[in-house]
Amino acid sequence: MSDSRSNRNTEKRNPGNGPFKTLYSRKLVAPAMRSAEPLSKLALIIRFLKPVTWIPVMWSFLCGAVSSGSFGWNDITGGKFILGMLLTGPLASGTCQMLNDYFDRDLDEINEPNRPIPGGAISLKNATILIAVWSVISVITGYLIHPLIGFYVVIGIVNAHLYSANPIKLKKRLWAGNTIVALSYLIIPWIAGEIAYNPSLTLSSLQPSLIVAALFTLSSTGTMTINDFKSIEGDRQVGIRTLPVVFGEKKAALIAAILINIGQLLAAIYMLLTGQNTYALIVALLVIPQFFLQFSLVRSPSTMDVRYNAIAQNFLVAGMLVCAFAIKAAKP
Repeated sequence: MSDSRSNRNTEKRNPGNGPFKTLYSRKLVAPAMRSAEPLSKLALIIRFLKPVTWIPVMWSFLCGAVSSGSFGWNDITGGKFILGMLLTGPLASGTCQMLNDYFDRDLDEINEPNRPIPGGAISLKNATILIAVWSVISVITGYLIHPLIGFYVVIGIVNAHLYSANPIKLKKRLWAGNTIVALSYLIIPWIAGEIAYNPSLTLSSLQPSLIVAALFTLSSTGTMTINDFKSIEGDRQVGIRTLPVVFGEKKAALIAAILINIGQLLAAIYMLLTGQNTYALIVALLVIPQFFLQFSLVRSPSTMDVRYNAIAQNFLVAGMLVCAFAIKAAKP
């Protein structure tokens, strides 16, 4: 008994032992890892902007453009579309990612110690300057496409603050964090794409896009949950109540899978109700491969999360574009 008491005391004095051994080891080796990977300034900024996160937002803008009924594939080389891709990719999405890194720097010291800010490659002062410059450029670019889109960019940047910044920090509040991210990644750019190519849209004519984007936002809330598996350790420590932290990995994966499937199936039903039967069938069929992949995800969420997203997301975003074509086909 005295031995076990001694071991517990040792763990308290030396956090490198016991259950936090891996966690503290990661922090201890971080300085060596930082110096081993010198990056050019351009590469460092690109890493700060997290390019992999741009794709869903750019895709949503494309879906909105197609839904407008006024977008043709020849428009892909047009100035408006190029501005839209720059806006939804490196500019607005990049700004939100930098904001997230800025406000999550303490958490990243645990989960991702090699990110530019916790790794020491970008100072807080330089990060602040980059965020301010990118924010201004993003709003101006949005305004050049359409004044209302410039306003949407402001909403997106505000959402990024609400998601990451204290004292609100919605990412701590279970469903709220994933919901606001899904809203910013899907509904806002989708409607922006519609407005870009059909500025005379009314609320009534926007209704199909709003409904479909909202249903895919429900699915996206599930995919956001899958992204939370990689940071469970740090989230638990700092009190961020993600679904994996609150419900455990397997239950959270099951909830995520249900949300992903329900959103898409409801979108297929909506297509059916609007008379777009072929499109409805295609959207429903695209759920099937995701459903089978979810068995592996639920069995082992922490090892299957990246693989699942890499494969299953392709079917989900294909369903979004199918719905966009259905909305276009239904327009008078």
